[in-house]
Amino acid sequence: MTPSPHPLHAAAVTQPLTAPLFDAFLSTDAIAEAFGATRLVQGMLDMEAALAEAQAAHGLVPAAAAAAIRQACRAERFDTAALLRDGRRAGSLAIPLVNALTAEVARTDAEAARHVHKGSTSQDVLDTAVVLQTRAAVALLQDGLTPLLATLRTLAHAHAATPVLARTLMQPATVTSFGFKVCGWLEALQRSQAALQARAEQALALQLGGAVGTLSAMGDAGPAVARRMAATLGLRAPAACWHTQRDDWMRLGAEVAILTGSLGKVATDLSLMAQGEVGELAEPSGAGRGGSSAMPHKRNPVSAMLALAAAHRAPGQMATLLGCMGQAHERGLGDWQAELAEWPHLFAGAHGALQALADALAGLQVDAARMRRNIDALQGLVFAEAATRVLGEVLGGAQAHHLMEQLSRQAVDSGCDLLGLTQAHVLADATLRLAVDPATLRRAFDPDEAARWPARLTLQRLAAA
Repeated sequence: MTPSPHPLHAAAVTQPLTAPLFDAFLSTDAIAEAFGATRLVQGMLDMEAALAEAQAAHGLVPAAAAAAIRQACRAERFDTAALLRDGRRAGSLAIPLVNALTAEVARTDAEAARHVHKGSTSQDVLDTAVVLQTRAAVALLQDGLTPLLATLRTLAHAHAATPVLARTLMQPATVTSFGFKVCGWLEALQRSQAALQARAEQALALQLGGAVGTLSAMGDAGPAVARRMAATLGLRAPAACWHTQRDDWMRLGAEVAILTGSLGKVATDLSLMAQGEVGELAEPSGAGRGGSSAMPHKRNPVSAMLALAAAHRAPGQMATLLGCMGQAHERGLGDWQAELAEWPHLFAGAHGALQALADALAGLQVDAARMRRNIDALQGLVFAEAATRVLGEVLGGAQAHHLMEQLSRQAVDSGCDLLGLTQAHVLADATLRLAVDPATLRRAFDPDEAARWPARLTLQRLAAA
C-alpha cells in the first residue's frame, strides 16, 4: 500500500507553477511543462534514486536502502510550494527536497533514510534535474524543427522559379526567386538542428562531484558510481563534474539563441512581405486570427509577431547566461542561481517562435501574381544590372553602367519603362544597333529569365541537403 504524503508534503502540487502571463503568451504549454515545477522535483528525485542505486551496486549503501529510496522518489508525494518557500530560506531548492525525501524514506525504513543523498551535494541534484528538463526541451525543439524543415523544403521546391523582388537595405534590388529565398531560411534552420544535436550530446551530462567536486566521500568507487548513474539517467558521463565550468552548457544555450535568431529572420521576411502594400505573402486566416479590436479589415501576421518577440528577447537572455560564467571557485554565488532562473526562458522563447512559425508556414499563402505585379510596377528599373551586362559586352562595364544610370534616372523622371528607353537608345546608336541582339536585351528585362539562375541554384541546394 502506498503511504500517504508526509505532513510536510500536504496539498501536493502536481502542475507547474504558474508562469507570468506574457511569458506564457510567448511560449507553449509543452515547454512550460518541460521546465515546470513538477518536472524539476521529479528530476531531483530521479537523481537521488539513481545515486542510491549506483552506490548500492558498488557496495556503498545496502540494496534494501536503495530500493526504499527509489520507492519514495515520486514527485506527487512532495509539496512543491513548500519546497520553494523553504528553499528561499535555505538558499537552494535541493536542501528542503533532501530533507523531505529523508523524512519520507524514514516513514517506512529509518535505516534507509540514513543513506539518502550520500556523498552528493545540492548542486549535483539541481544541475542534474535541470539537465533532465533540458533534454526534454531539446527534444521538443528537434521535434518541432523536423516538420518545419519539411514544410520549407516543399515550399522552396514549389517556388524555385517564382520571380520575386530581392530587397537590399529595405529597397528593391534585382529579381530572385521565392524558392531561393526560402532555401536560405531552410538551410539556416538545418544548421541549427544539426548544431543543437551536437551541442546537446556534449552538454546533457550528469552532474556529480560532491561537496567540492572531488567525489571524495565515495572514495575509489566515485567514478564508477557516476558512470552507472549516467547510464541509468541516459546522460553523458563527463570526466569530472562541471560545477563552475559551464562552457559546454553555455554552448548549448548559444545554439538555442542562434536558432531563435534564425526564426526571427524568417519572421522578419514574412512580416515585411505580408505588409498590405507588398501583399506577397499572408499567414493563414481564420476566425479570431490576426484581427484588430478597432479595424475590421486588419490581418496581422501574429505568428511572425510571436517569433520576433522571442528573437528580440534571446540576445538579452543569452547575455545574462554568459554573464553568469565567471562563477567563483568551486560553487557560484548568485551567478549560478541567476543562470538557473534564466535558462528556461531562453528555451521557452525558442519553442514559442518555432511553433508559431510552423503554424504560419504550414498554411502560408503565396501570391505569385502579386510578386510579379510588384516587379512590373518598378518600370523595369530592377533589370538595370542585367541590361548593363548586355550593353557591357559592347561598351565595357564602366561605360555601360554609366549609361544605365542615366537611363534609369530618365525612367524615374519621365515615368517611362526602362526597357523602352534602353531599346530606343540602342536603336539611336549605330554601334549598339549593330552589336546588341534585341531578343537578348528583352530577355534581360524578363522576370522569368531573371529567376532562372536562382531556381537552378535552389534545386541544386535542395538536392544536396
